[in-house]
Amino acid sequence: MLAELVKVTEHGRMAEREGGGWQYERKLDGLRCLAVRNGLRVELWSRNRLSYTARFPGVVAALADLPADRFTLDGELVAFDGGRTSFARLQRPDASKPPVYGVFDLLHLLGRDTRHLVLPERQALLRQLLDGAPPALWPVPPLGGGPADLLRKACSDGWEGLVAKRLDSPYRPGRSRDWQKLKCSASQELVIGGWTEPTGSRHGFGALLVGYYDETGGLRYAGKVGTGFDEKTLREIHDTLTGLATGGSPFAERVAERRGVHWARPELVAEVSFTEWTTDGRLRHPAFHGLRDDKDPRTVVRETPA
Repeated sequence: MLAELVKVTEHGRMAEREGGGWQYERKLDGLRCLAVRNGLRVELWSRNRLSYTARFPGVVAALADLPADRFTLDGELVAFDGGRTSFARLQRPDASKPPVYGVFDLLHLLGRDTRHLVLPERQALLRQLLDGAPPALWPVPPLGGGPADLLRKACSDGWEGLVAKRLDSPYRPGRSRDWQKLKCSASQELVIGGWTEPTGSRHGFGALLVGYYDETGGLRYAGKVGTGFDEKTLREIHDTLTGLATGGSPFAERVAERRGVHWARPELVAEVSFTEWTTDGRLRHPAFHGLRDDKDPRTVVRETPA
């Protein structure tokens, strides 16, 4: 179940019209993941059915220690940097602060499908299941207060934002207005379609050329991302892009070609933050945060708040 991006003012008006009935949770900056246990077998799956089981053995071991031997959980794999969740740190975990699984929903338990239950009923069962769980499993707590005040506090604490969930909603796969995300700053996934040559003392590449798919299925150019990389990331991404190099641009419109531009098959997805979209559909002040292997490039569209 996926959340729809909205502005906090729009959500506040909706909540006021409906007389409340919403729960607020911290928006996590990690990898969305379903955890499935069937007897002795535990598996972690991304949104596009990429297996994370071997990548996060500590989480798998913690799930295997739970008293119930059949369940499906929904949550996010995260790594903490102080009080913040850091997508960059998740890609290079620190042994002293291993990744944890932030769990916020329950889809099945002991052969019973729980998706038709309303949110408080599902989470009550989830709390029972996770009572006394190992530290690698973190039940994401609900937050008390109104959305505007909560979002201000979340942003001042360096969180990514909030997720608002309708209390009377069942669990429905797909994007839904019953779950809404309220972000502190603009960020989204974008598809990498090329790169530029580095200048000066920089190695690997200068900037990534990124875009998103529109309603016609064309890859629209959104601009260049040239900050947020360390030396290791520059080398690793450059090596991967070299293997995806192609002779023509994957973008639907003409991108002003300059010397040192290389095109790539649009198979990599980057997480990018930025201040805003310009009137001509470009990113202002974008910064790279990491590659997302849990996202199908063809599903990447421009996120526009309701």
